[in-house]
Amino acid sequence: MYACWRTGLTGALAAGALIATMPGATAAERASADDTARLLAGMQPSAASPLMTYTHEGSWQRHAKRFDTAWAGLEKRQLGKIRAWSNEHIPQPQPVVYYMFSGPDFLYANAFFPDASTYVLSGLEPVGRIPDVEGLSRGRLAGEVGRLQHSLNSVLSFSFFITKKMKHELRGGRLGGTLPILYVFLARSGKTIDDVSLVALDADGTVQPEDEGKTRSRAHGAKIAFTGADGKKGTLYYFSTDVSDGGFDRSGFEAFCDKLGRGDSLLKSASYLMHSGNFSKVRDFVLAHSDAIVQDDSGIPVRYFKPDEWRLYPFGNYLGPISIFPRRYQRDLRALYRKERAGPLAFGIGYRWRPRQSNLLLALKGKKTAESN
Repeated sequence: MYACWRTGLTGALAAGALIATMPGATAAERASADDTARLLAGMQPSAASPLMTYTHEGSWQRHAKRFDTAWAGLEKRQLGKIRAWSNEHIPQPQPVVYYMFSGPDFLYANAFFPDASTYVLSGLEPVGRIPDVEGLSRGRLAGEVGRLQHSLNSVLSFSFFITKKMKHELRGGRLGGTLPILYVFLARSGKTIDDVSLVALDADGTVQPEDEGKTRSRAHGAKIAFTGADGKKGTLYYFSTDVSDGGFDRSGFEAFCDKLGRGDSLLKSASYLMHSGNFSKVRDFVLAHSDAIVQDDSGIPVRYFKPDEWRLYPFGNYLGPISIFPRRYQRDLRALYRKERAGPLAFGIGYRWRPRQSNLLLALKGKKTAESN
């Protein structure tokens, strides 16, 4: 099933690469960020958009049809089930969501926390330029969309990005960086993009406009204002920054997050980085600023959740780490799964992405009482 779906995605994006380009529009007619996002996502731009010319091509229509089919499969297999799980098990979702080590994965942040108004994502992947598809030649567009295709394959098939591949696939180009992927995920999540800006952080966590790479900052990012299908306004921040102990506070990223206050956190396919002493500051931040933490076993080790501060609820099956992380087995997590009756998990997630092999831990702030058992 997964293999068939991946073939559908490849075909969809490859078809999109054959779209004929149009002459550059005047400044007054430039396509909006939302229309660009919808075109990349295989969705119709607004009727007055200069990008509507692309949609008249049979190749784009085939791309859109195949992408619709592929996304419908993902919704049925993953996203709809995740939203149902979240609605049942997270009692009081907070308006702010922290997703450290996320890369551009807005897709799953929105699935687990669909009602948040502020999403904060971070990773080492570059931000890139604000996407602009107008004026690209047929061959150039094919190359750019092909790279976007490869960047999407792993997260849509397995629920996580492969960092080593991302570093190569997101480097340079008109559709380089994380922004094109964020565009696609926002559009396919039913969001309308209202505004996009490149930003950077001062040492005190103040957001400043990016100045063509001249800004002296250790945290460069993007700020995207959007409107949900329900009319609610939201903001997505993505920062390319080092969150190890040598960079988390010095970059201003910790101060920026601290200003946002308490929220909920998602930790998924995080390379077990917070198991080491070199990521203690970001680990402590997440523990101190989260009311709910949703994570697989690659997140925060169970031993850091103090029993008098957290209620822990395991779901799925804990089979231990995959082979490339052999030393990250958690005996205390295995003991938790044996002690508590783990709830069912109807979807795959994390490195063990196959159904019935995945694990998920819900940590809620507050000591467990008889009523919460």
